[in-house]
This record gives sequence, structure tokens and C-alpha cells, in this order.
Amino acid sequence: MALSALFAVFLLGLFVGVPVAVSLGLASVAYLLIAEIPLVVISQKFYAGIDVFVLLCIPGFILAGNLMNAGKITEAIIGFANALVGWIRGGLGLTNIAGSMLFAGISGTAVADAASIGGVMIPGMKKSGYPADFSAAVTAASSTIGPIIPPSVPMIIVGALAEISVGRMFLAGAVPGLLLGLGLMAVCYQVARQRGYPHQPWAGFRQLGRSFLGAVWALAMTALIIGGLMSGKVTPTETSIVASLYAFVVGVFVYQGLKLRDVPKVMIDSAVASAGILVLVGFANVFGWILASEQIPQMLAGAVLSITDSKILVILIINLLLLFVGMFMETIAALIILFGPLLAVAQSVGIDPVHFATFAVLNLMIGLTTPPVGVCLFICSNIARVPLGEVVRALVPFLLVNLFVLLLVSYVPALSLWLPNLVFGR
Repeated sequence: MALSALFAVFLLGLFVGVPVAVSLGLASVAYLLIAEIPLVVISQKFYAGIDVFVLLCIPGFILAGNLMNAGKITEAIIGFANALVGWIRGGLGLTNIAGSMLFAGISGTAVADAASIGGVMIPGMKKSGYPADFSAAVTAASSTIGPIIPPSVPMIIVGALAEISVGRMFLAGAVPGLLLGLGLMAVCYQVARQRGYPHQPWAGFRQLGRSFLGAVWALAMTALIIGGLMSGKVTPTETSIVASLYAFVVGVFVYQGLKLRDVPKVMIDSAVASAGILVLVGFANVFGWILASEQIPQMLAGAVLSITDSKILVILIINLLLLFVGMFMETIAALIILFGPLLAVAQSVGIDPVHFATFAVLNLMIGLTTPPVGVCLFICSNIARVPLGEVVRALVPFLLVNLFVLLLVSYVPALSLWLPNLVFGR
């Protein structure tokens, strides 16, 4: 009875549009009341969920990204990407994707990528003769690269959940992120060639050098983050603070787009965003404790393994489940609720935790571009001022590439394990 109430309240909350964190909290309260368990459990498990040192990375990286966004970072990155690939057929589409790959090393979130890159590139592509639906689709598809290439908020979350080194998780996403970007570029070029989309003249190496120098301070932030983690001298949390200080100095004194009067608002916005994530983590931990006490993870593992114990089929089942969940649930909530039970299933058939975490995050990132709850889809559709259905149709070839890369990453563990094993050892 109590378990039925838990799921009923949670699903009802999602259906009527209640925020996921609130739905998790209300569902947990309903369960505890019916099961006659003291409500003090909520505060205990909520605090335990957020009392994890590595989660301090989240406010740090969000602040660093917002400080860079408040300056002239987006324009600098797009300028460099345009000089690099803008001369190829469909150049602005390729610039869009390349910009997202470069921007991923700063933002760590798909929504920030879609809003920042999309706000500049979609109007520019439309003005240059690209269809609005294609412009929005390219932006939405490429925004999923953000949480794969380090730094990544979802990678921090799964690192905390599974007690995996966040440094390992960051490096595990590097190769899949590059594969994703290159695959999207290949599709963009092919579509642009078939439809005769425009391209710009080659600006020359001098302009390429100038644009690189204009963006080098922004690009160096990624090197700072990765270099710090690889050196082993700073923790991920310390790295996020160093990145925030670096972003402040570069935004104010180098790009001069960040004004001192803007800093308080940036800090407040970052604090609100961070608090929202941590509240979600806290309530999801309460929800997860209830699931564990009801032995739902063991039941899920038993159900999957009763179907098959083949690693190939288990990976396929997990992928299908996460793709379905990603269509309806916010990424971080889905990770916190499902990651533990599915990790148990994965480990039971010999799947490495880092490998599993990588394709699980990639899986849910794809959900950000699929209806009915694809947040990046809605952002890009609104910027382009085109109906959602048209964007979805234009997105199909890019979505197929995302699914192909997902299968590669799922079934070729070396793509996610090679780099972290090279740097940190096995």
C-alpha cells in the first residue's frame, strides 16, 4: 500500500507539472505517513544525500560557467569555430557544433549550451539562409555534448553516487564527447551538401590565428580544469574554485565583458541553480532510501537477470529503459533514482562502473532532445520561433547519430575507459 502511494504521488506530480524535487518529496512523505515511519527520516536522509564533499564541485563549476557566460566568451568561441570550419559547406552548422564542443569545456550543462550558443547561432543561421528548423535541430543535438565533455554536472553526480573518482568520470567522457561532435558534424555536412546550404569563403590562416588568440583565454579554462585533475595536486572541488577565480579574472580584465556590478547577480543566479540541484539530490536520496528499504534494486536486478544474463542483452535492456525514462524525466533526477539499481544489474554481468556511468549519462543526455520533455528541444524551438514538430523532424538524422555513438560507447568499453586508465591507472 505504502509503495503504491509512493509511485502514485510521484507520477501524479510529474503529470500535473510539479517540479521533480517537490514530487519526490511529496511522494516520500506519503510513503512515510502510510508506513507509519517518523517524518524525521526525511531530514536525516536529505542531509545525508547532500553531505558529500565532491558535490561542492557543482556550485563551483556553475559559478565558473556563469561568470564566463556573462563576459564575451560565447562570441569568442563562436568566432574561433567559424574561422576553423565556417568555410566548409554548411559552415555555420559546423560552427554551431564546433562551438558547442568548445563551450562544453566551460558550461558542463546542456541547457546552458543550448541557450548560449543557440541565442547567437540560430538567428545568425536563419539570416544566412539556413531553414529555421535545421538551425534549431543542429543546436539542440549539439547541446548534448556539453555534459559529456568535462567538466560535467551529471558526471559529478554519478561519481558521488557510485563513489567513483570524479576525475575518472570527467576523462571517461572525453572520447565519447569527441565522437559525438564529429558524428554530428558528418551528418550536418552531408545534409548541407544535399540541400545546397551556403558556406563562407576561407578567411585565411591569419584570421584563424587572430580568432584563436581571441578565444585562447576561454579555451584555457578547459586545460586548467583537466590539467588540475590530471596533476593529482587538486581535488575536483578545489579545481572548481580555481576555475571560478580564473573566470572572474578573465571576464573582468581580459574580455572586459563582465562588469563588477554584474557579479552579485551572477553569484545569486549560480546559488539558486546550485540550490535547485542540491535540493533535488537531497529528496532523491530520501526516495532512493525508500526504494532500497523495499528492495526495489534487488527486484529490478532479479527481473532483468531472469530474462537474460548476457552482457550484450543486459546493456541493450538498460539502454532502452534509460532512453524511455529520459523522454519523461529530468536527467539528474533519473540518474539519482535509477543509477544505483541499474549499476547493481550492470556489475552483476561484469560491466565496469565507469563504463556503465558513461553510457548511462550519454543515454539520458539524448533524452534532452526527445519529446515530450526534451528541455533543449523547447529552448531551441523558442529561439528559432518554429513549431516543435518541425524541429523534431529536422532532428531525426542527428538523433540517429547520437544513438549510433551511444551503441559504440555501450559496446566498446575502451572508448570510455582508455583515457582514465591511461592517466590514473587501472
